[in-house]
Amino acid sequence: MLKIKNIAVFASGSGSNAENIIKYFENSENGKVKTLLCNVPNAYVLRRAGNLGVSSFIFSKDDFYKSNKIIDKLLYDKIDLIVLAGFLLLVPENMIRLYNNRIVNIHPALLPNYGGKGMYGDNVHKAVIADCKKESGITIHYVNENYDDGNIIFQAKCEISDTDTPESLARKVHALEYEYYPKIIESVLKRL
Repeated sequence: MLKIKNIAVFASGSGSNAENIIKYFENSENGKVKTLLCNVPNAYVLRRAGNLGVSSFIFSKDDFYKSNKIIDKLLYDKIDLIVLAGFLLLVPENMIRLYNNRIVNIHPALLPNYGGKGMYGDNVHKAVIADCKKESGITIHYVNENYDDGNIIFQAKCEISDTDTPESLARKVHALEYEYYPKIIESVLKRL
């Protein structure tokens, strides 16, 4: 019998992607979300995780960068894969080394364009619209020491019309995130 792999989801905000991932893996034979880690004590994602029966671990920036608290938690929970879902801190090198090619992130644009520090959420969609681009989409990638720079696993595109706003583009991109992110996470799990 195959061992079900443990997933840790890192999130900082509302958590719609995290909720979608948790629900997807509730009945999966490949993986389950064991814990949610969050660096924002009042983030709505904590309520979403709790409502779905997933334990949460809240930590500070100092915990993340100046201690082994997070790595100790991941090891204690026997985490096989780390999934970033709206998590805005740069992952420290010691965690990247320990989980080499086992940390995945989703970005709301077609990397390598519109990535890097400060390029998240509406900032991305506003920049894409301002540049009069005809398409955008999502990029799912492995995480390395730099923002949005790891090897690309998967991309999906959506068209941008002349009437699109950052808000309407965000809805299109979210639809792609919800459709593809859990499936790609599962395909990564199968290769571990």
